[in-house]
Amino acid sequence: MARYIMLSTLTSQGAETIKKDPERIKQVNSEVEKMGGKIVSQYAVLGPYDFITILEAPDNETVTRISLEIGARGSVKILTLAAVDVDDFIKGIKNK
Repeated sequence: MARYIMLSTLTSQGAETIKKDPERIKQVNSEVEKMGGKIVSQYAVLGPYDFITILEAPDNETVTRISLEIGARGSVKILTLAAVDVDDFIKGIKNK
């Protein structure tokens, strides 16, 4: 499965939800898995983003659907990046 990085920023609605129910974070993670993704790791961070989530998905279409589904709820803004393993990246360069 391919790996992706999701950078998330809570909206004011999302911050209020997390304040009232911090476990909601893990509920969303299980919803991601129901949509075909797998959470590898997740971090709350300081700075321009509130969370960094590393996930696996079978393809770009699946992770796009996950990102849009979660983002459409209005509680979080998401930037999703495809991640390429460094060894695979080097191998790809050498094969050209």
